[in-house]
Amino acid sequence: MEIIMRNPRFFVSFDISSDRIEIHDVDIVHQIVRVLRMRDGQELILCNGDGNDVRVWILGSTKDIVTVEVIGREKNKNESVNNVVLYCSILKRENFEWVAQKATEIGVKEIVPLVTQHTVKLDLKEERLKKIIQEAAEQSGRSVLPRLQIPMGFEQAVHEAKLNGITLFFDVSGKEFDKKLIKKEQKANIFIGPEGGWSKEELEAARRNKFIFVSLGRLTLRAETAAIVGTYLVAQD
Repeated sequence: MEIIMRNPRFFVSFDISSDRIEIHDVDIVHQIVRVLRMRDGQELILCNGDGNDVRVWILGSTKDIVTVEVIGREKNKNESVNNVVLYCSILKRENFEWVAQKATEIGVKEIVPLVTQHTVKLDLKEERLKKIIQEAAEQSGRSVLPRLQIPMGFEQAVHEAKLNGITLFFDVSGKEFDKKLIKKEQKANIFIGPEGGWSKEELEAARRNKFIFVSLGRLTLRAETAAIVGTYLVAQD
């Protein structure tokens, strides 16, 4: 079986509009020179989050600078057309980090850490989460970084979600998920509860705001599993 290797991809914060670019970013230079051990003539992809890929090849490198030349600019075709926002209750740190990583790989556009009545842990590390999201986006071939919101209370999240698109509220009491609920390119909000489940008040608020209750079948899934399965089902084109 032939293995197809993708060119390394890097999200950057510096200007990439010129035909020749000098990369001074310490972390990126380290990855190219020390970790990947790339050589002159090899290709890589730079992107700044605008949905486009800039293909470049290496002209030369030192331990501090990598000089590249642009060989192509094109719109990234890997991004999902579906605009999915994941409102996920804050879980144990390693579990929430796993959710953020996999949701990014799947194609979610925004991740909102949700504070619910049964939320136990609140020790998320924002900068670590952003790094995990960026690395997952690079690995999966994306050109847009999902937006990471600051932790949001349940009431505020409900208010925001009801103003924008359709909202799927995952709970065992709902009907089994049907892809027909989602129209192409429609904004879809996904609510995933904590390990201890939704409170009575939260369930009532979701019904009052006419959120669509859906389930992932008869089996009881861990919260992080439900987050990824639900996101995958909704995000796929």
